[in-house]
Amino acid sequence: MLMYLLIGVSLVLLGIAGLQFTYIFYIDRLCHERIKYLRSVERKCTEISAALETAERRLAEQGETIESLRAALNIEDEEIWADVIEDR
Repeated sequence: MLMYLLIGVSLVLLGIAGLQFTYIFYIDRLCHERIKYLRSVERKCTEISAALETAERRLAEQGETIESLRAALNIEDEEIWADVIEDR
């Protein structure tokens, strides 16, 4: 009878060990998936940062163009606002 009890206990322990191995493989796979996701997010962040730098550069160029046109036409901010207020 004791032999059957020991066999039962050993099978239960074997099942628990199998469950733990299965869980370890699941966690390992989950870790790899998260690493892939993180790499894709970092790649997208790099692309968006490059697009942002391009947009900021274009905005700075447009600002410089506007300022050079204002200087060429001798337009001051106060005169523009006065025209806008009078139009309303």
